[in-house]
Amino acid sequence: MVAGSRREARERALELLYEADARGSSLPSVVEGLIAPDPFVVGLVLGIDSTQADVDGWIERFARGWTIDRMPVVDRAILRIAIYELVSTPETPTGVVISEAVELAKRYSTEDSGRFVNGVLASVAAEVRPS
Repeated sequence: MVAGSRREARERALELLYEADARGSSLPSVVEGLIAPDPFVVGLVLGIDSTQADVDGWIERFARGWTIDRMPVVDRAILRIAIYELVSTPETPTGVVISEAVELAKRYSTEDSGRFVNGVLASVAAEVRPS
């Protein structure tokens, strides 16, 4: 899979996490409704679903001044995707994970979201992927 398609897959995963949150649906039920699902997208979404308590623990720990429930839905979804990748897919370079998450935040969330996402992910990465 080329980098562009991985980028698109992360964007699609963001859409699915947002959809599940907005509808109050489970992530597996959202994935079940997909026509011709991309395996990378499905892997991300179901991986997040199976590790969400751990992923949310990382968010709670490093998102100073924010609770999971108070942060923008898009930021929360982006952080879940990126933290899942940082923890569960060591073959994906740290810089790629953080860079793409920051770009998604800049594109789809608030003016300050890129910096916020970058700060949280840099802290998580320093702990789970020390140099």
